[in-house]
Amino acid sequence: MMHIVLTESLGIPDSLLNHYVAPLIEEGHTFSAYPKTLDAHVLAEEIRDADVIMLANMPMPKEALDACKHLKYVDVAFTGVDHVDLHTVKEKGALLSNASGYSNEAVAELAIEMMLSLLRHVPEVEERCRQGKDKTGLVGRELKGKTVGIVGLGKIGKRTAQLCQAFGCRVIGTSRTHQTGELDGIACMTLEDLLVSSDIVVLHCPLNASTHHLMNERTIDLMKDGALLLNLARGGVVDSKALANALQSGKLAGAGIDVFDKEPPLQPDEPLLHAPNTLLTPHVAFATEESMALRAEIVFENLRCFLEGQPSNLVGN
Repeated sequence: MMHIVLTESLGIPDSLLNHYVAPLIEEGHTFSAYPKTLDAHVLAEEIRDADVIMLANMPMPKEALDACKHLKYVDVAFTGVDHVDLHTVKEKGALLSNASGYSNEAVAELAIEMMLSLLRHVPEVEERCRQGKDKTGLVGRELKGKTVGIVGLGKIGKRTAQLCQAFGCRVIGTSRTHQTGELDGIACMTLEDLLVSSDIVVLHCPLNASTHHLMNERTIDLMKDGALLLNLARGGVVDSKALANALQSGKLAGAGIDVFDKEPPLQPDEPLLHAPNTLLTPHVAFATEESMALRAEIVFENLRCFLEGQPSNLVGN
């Protein structure tokens, strides 16, 4: 029998969590749930006896994982897994799965919302209205007819492309494996060609050694003057200081940022907090009632498959 430890809330009602946990208890497994902690020492004590660790996007560092005596499986209720020390997981001979696909709709919809809000100056005109002022100097632009460049053509990138196409956009894209030809109506090209051609650039790529600070001073300079940049990927994909400088100088007309180098709350010295025409959200793209329910379904199905000896959605194995 397995000792299963959930190290943070999955964002679902207790009744739904109990629905998934009850069959595990009936089978003789034990289940413990804890609130999220960033204290590695506390976390180490919580997972010390775990056979299975379940988590979402909280950090799972080596210091905590080293305490595990008999870890067999890490079940990540998130798409990215760069917040888990994968080397230590592998050293312990444990498997790791993610919940890819749960937030495709949620993230793609927020991308569209950010495009529309930035193009129509929604935050600014809303504030003007509250102040008893008019729209002077804040006439917006339409999304229809814009060229949208999508960096990262996984399921989320493709769904964003579909929504953009429905608005009448030309969609171009790039990924590690798609830099020529066409994919689902998306014209594929190199990153450099995409940047010089796009009115709006949307980041949906994973964070790894090749994408760290993918958007930096050089690549941002390649973008069209007055373009928009949206990051709904991972914070480390963008050099925030370079982006803030491009916004301050007027090189870019605006940015929509949902992810940062560190999880919000942000520190006062975060450069993007002081940049103009910037729509900032505290890592909420994935978080809807619908996506949280789907995430729980996927992560507990991953667990069921592992317990039955047929692990699914494996990452890095």
